[in-house]
Amino acid sequence: MAETSQVRIVGVGHASIDHVFEVDELPGSARKVAAREYRQLVGGMTANAVVACARLGARAALVAAVGDDGLARPLRVRLQAEGVDASGLREVAGAHSSVSAVIVDTAGQRLIVGRRGDATTHPPPLDETVLDGADLLLTDPRCLPWCEAALRAARRRGLPSVLDADVAPPDDLRAVVGLATWAVFSEPGLEAFAQPGQAAVDALLGAIAAGAQHAVVTLGERGLLWQPAGEALCRLQAVPVPKVVDTTAAGDVFHGALGVALASGRSPRQALRFAAAAAALKCTRPGGVLGAPTRREVEALLAAQG
Repeated sequence: MAETSQVRIVGVGHASIDHVFEVDELPGSARKVAAREYRQLVGGMTANAVVACARLGARAALVAAVGDDGLARPLRVRLQAEGVDASGLREVAGAHSSVSAVIVDTAGQRLIVGRRGDATTHPPPLDETVLDGADLLLTDPRCLPWCEAALRAARRRGLPSVLDADVAPPDDLRAVVGLATWAVFSEPGLEAFAQPGQAAVDALLGAIAAGAQHAVVTLGERGLLWQPAGEALCRLQAVPVPKVVDTTAAGDVFHGALGVALASGRSPRQALRFAAAAAALKCTRPGGVLGAPTRREVEALLAAQG
């Protein structure tokens, strides 16, 4: 098994600026709510995932399309502060970047209000050389042209890939799920991918039939379902933690940790368990992806769980 510090993960996907407000309870009606804490953070599915990779000790790089609206600089500063190579940020002329407001209550639940940047809809062609020297690709469907191009390039190179198949237009998901080595869905993402009325287990089989080698749906505290190609469906239990504080970016941490574990040579089952532990630890800490754990912390939790 390779040392984590020798592993290089390249993320091609979504990046945004997140404005995070911590409140006592999520507002249920139109009213003013006082925040206990405020942070401006890097956000976006793949951006968060590569930050998690860096926290776990891997060498991580992000390739993302952003606007020329002045937000590229704070994104670079925050990514570089987390040890992520941000040289792959590409400013699209005349476009705007993605921004979100994330409201988190004391139970760790969140409300996200986002504006998707149009830089992701008409980026320049992806330079395939961004994958040179990578051990694994992380991507998401928010910037569909780059997601599809990166997955096709990774497949040509024999480079393993992990797709964060969260909520997206069904046609977008169906365009890319079959190109990924690992298609990892959230529950709403799998519902979007599935045919009307299709059960989750059948939707996972549909992802395998489309070309993915592994299809996974994460179920939060209920664990996950994992469908390997040509094998039986497996259910893995969640890694228990004493208290959930903030679930923001937990799914992104799962994807990043899964990529690091696979690129380090862990078996699929071991990698899924590692990713589940990393996501569980993140949920015990505030601050979105800044609560992502180190490899030592994940290993200690797994050892404690036996």
